[in-house]
Amino acid sequence: MKYLGWDELLPGAILFSFKEDLDKDASYILPEERPYAETNSHEAYVGDWRVMKPVYNRDLCIDCQFCWVYCPDVSIISRDKKMIGVDYDHCKGCGICVEVCPTNPKSLLMFEERIPNEEALAKWPEKE
Repeated sequence: MKYLGWDELLPGAILFSFKEDLDKDASYILPEERPYAETNSHEAYVGDWRVMKPVYNRDLCIDCQFCWVYCPDVSIISRDKKMIGVDYDHCKGCGICVEVCPTNPKSLLMFEERIPNEEALAKWPEKE
């Protein structure tokens, strides 16, 4: 398949999300089990677009799901209404998840991309 740039697509072009018709709503299928088509953005790694990344601290999370709801890239991974991590292959580091986090201190904070998550967790601020 030849990949086209956004300015090479013809007006009205259709890019299919899945390889086949789904028997049920895609939201009922775990993201890693969906039959994504080659044209789906899920198949494109965009993690290297980030300068800053959100780091998740499970000890502070109240599973409010605000980060999951507001993430424009569906990069917050949640199972059974519990936040379990960040999809760094697709997160572009916009920081909306951090902005909407209601905990004190926040359970998501932005760190420079080069800082390992373990080191970021060691630098987490105390409750104010």
